[in-house]
Amino acid sequence: MEDERLKPEERDVIDRNRWFSSLSPAMRHDVLRRAFVERFKHGEPLSLRGDPPWHWAACLQGAVRIGSTTASGKAITLTYVEPGIWFGDISVFDGKPNTHDAYAHGKTAVLYVARHDFLNILEAHPELHGALMRLQASRVRMLFRLIEDFNVLSLRARVAKQLMYLMRGPGAPGGTGDPASIRLRLSQQALAQLLGASRQRVNMELKAMEYEGVIRIESSAVMVLDKGALGRIFNSDA
Repeated sequence: MEDERLKPEERDVIDRNRWFSSLSPAMRHDVLRRAFVERFKHGEPLSLRGDPPWHWAACLQGAVRIGSTTASGKAITLTYVEPGIWFGDISVFDGKPNTHDAYAHGKTAVLYVARHDFLNILEAHPELHGALMRLQASRVRMLFRLIEDFNVLSLRARVAKQLMYLMRGPGAPGGTGDPASIRLRLSQQALAQLLGASRQRVNMELKAMEYEGVIRIESSAVMVLDKGALGRIFNSDA
């Protein structure tokens, strides 16, 4: 742990989150006054599968990779939790061990609320139950869309959709005419793990898009040159 204080810019990240900002001022105050910050280097574990559910958490900086490793050693990435997003509430709510591993992606800061404080907040603010149900409902909807994508879309369309998603959210560029870098720096291997495909197949799709002038592959980022063309690739399957 480097620093337990919540910096002003980190507080702003939390306040901009649509779900958290929908909570009552009293509830938000109660959450933040009990919270503390931990900071991690790239690749450091936040928690591992089977760990007790100690904390409710929100990403403040960097990202948190949620995934697992198979018995053969293959890494599987389910999602990246980005700044402003809350996670870990399922385990702290039902008290069961963590189901997946969580690692820092880049220089990462995480806001934590200890489980006993989380339960006290639930008792003091019964309306949080409904707010958490709405949060879970939005995640289930997203999960259903992902399952549909895997069964309906080609890998080319899934790559395009993932790049479109990575261009949105905190830190995403607002203009439409200039080249835009995806906001989460992922290697081609990491992108392949996220898409559930081999690195070779994902590389082929990226190279094809680069040849068509849709993207430009750089050493540390993918630059989107034609957002409209990227959307058309996705919509051609959708």
